[in-house]
Amino acid sequence: MYKEYSCFAEQLAKIASDEILPFFRKKIIVEEKNDTSPVTQADKNAELAMRKVIKEVYPNHGIVGEEYGIENIDAEYVWVLDPIDGTKSFITGSPLFGTLIALLHNKKPVVGIINQPFTKECWKGEKGKKSLYNGEIIETRKCKEIKDISLYSTGGRLMFKKAEDLALFEKLQKQVKVSRFSADCYGYGLLSMGCIDVVCEAEMKLYDYAALMPIVEGAGGCMTDWFGNNLSVDGDGHVLALGDKTLLPEVVKVLSK
Repeated sequence: MYKEYSCFAEQLAKIASDEILPFFRKKIIVEEKNDTSPVTQADKNAELAMRKVIKEVYPNHGIVGEEYGIENIDAEYVWVLDPIDGTKSFITGSPLFGTLIALLHNKKPVVGIINQPFTKECWKGEKGKKSLYNGEIIETRKCKEIKDISLYSTGGRLMFKKAEDLALFEKLQKQVKVSRFSADCYGYGLLSMGCIDVVCEAEMKLYDYAALMPIVEGAGGCMTDWFGNNLSVDGDGHVLALGDKTLLPEVVKVLSK
């Protein structure tokens, strides 16, 4: 049902890649947005290029983008764009960033792409189909106990701005086998192909997680909020991704206040 849009999302990823790569590991100007997060010309150019093509091909579709906001949000189909998820990695020369592209159908993510243009890696999810990594089917791994978990989170202590969120995350972190930070969307790609087990984050926006959901779910995992509820387009920013769904009740219990 969504094959046409899935193929189009791949085209958007290529368009964004062409705008991003000329700036990577080069001397670039880094601006500061109102929320103090960094933004570069690569972020802006990539989103503008994707928006232009979406409007040409699907003029009735809506768009939500990190850099240029919301258009036609009540449309049946809405594209959600994060041109560079992991701008801090990008500006410091680390390849742990990616372009996120999602399509919402009636406010539910049905297509998702993580594209890493420098390493030429692409994860793709489509509702009703197995997720793919560079065209090959992928799946999450089984991990039955918290003590064996490999846990990722993008910002570590810096991501959890609320003291209670930080306390709960650290409560989980103390019980796992391995914890790592600063992977942004790349961590969800690793989870979907069975390299890690859990990603736990807060302060997330729709453009941060919409593309990830079809990929993780299509690989056999799940994404919820910290209470185990389904993620929605207007969620509170608490995001939990698990490779093994059976871990969800135990992880949610640890994250409970």
